Amino acid sequence: MTDTNLYQNIGNDLNLGKLTQINSIQTLWSGYGEIVRLKFESKSVIVKHVKLPNSTNHPRGWNTNLSHQRKINSYKVEVNWYENFSKTIDKNCYVPKGLKTFQTKDEWLIVMEDLETSGFIKTSINANEEQIISCLKWLANFHAKYMQTKSDLLWDIGTYWHLDTRPDELKVLEDKQLKNYAKRLDEVLNSCKYQTIVHGDAKLANFCFSRDDKLCAAVDFQYIGHGCGMKDVIYFISSAIEPESCEQSEEWWSGNLK
Repeated sequence: MTDTNLYQNIGNDLNLGKLTQINSIQTLWSGYGEIVRLKFESKSVIVKHVKLPNSTNHPRGWNTNLSHQRKINSYKVEVNWYENFSKTIDKNCYVPKGLKTFQTKDEWLIVMEDLETSGFIKTSINANEEQIISCLKWLANFHAKYMQTKSDLLWDIGTYWHLDTRPDELKVLEDKQLKNYAKRLDEVLNSCKYQTIVHGDAKLANFCFSRDDKLCAAVDFQYIGHGCGMKDVIYFISSAIEPESCEQSEEWWSGNLK
């Protein structure tokens, strides 16, 4: 779906000069678009270009109107995030600065800072200890920054793992004990006293790291919204650390995050 003319127009709007290179980073969920790095004469930028397909086909089989509508809403929320929350740089919880956004009924375009040019040059699929510390500190600072913040521009309940959005998964859940307690767990998380803005998809793959791993930045804000910060923390841990290692690592985290 690469649109060279559209991408050159971005360069024109931002006074970046001639488009010299288009590098595909990844395609989006179920053919909904692409993320590309655009290199211009003066600098490079990242573009998340969403264009709805004629039909949906979720890779795990959840091809429902609920799933499709949730995805559409997530792109609208992400545009809101970059337009209204990403302009001020905070080195303690760095996010790419939004440069330009555009949306129509079935198309969304977000132009943002290229994190590589700001020193966040790598990602990780097997987190080392320094990277784990960096991400947990990022989450702590992010949650502290937005403690008790409310905004109609974001998800009323952040993250995509809560019961309002997962009736299909709950219905087929084989863990009977978890299934019985699911509603109560959801209620406790949604009513906890210290609500903040949660990233919503704080998995390891959505963090970029500095060369020495001491700093990180986060990307992918489709499910950002209100909630208990521990939802981000637990989701991150589940993505970065093997389950059997979590309990034995608890003392180490406590000592290194002070």
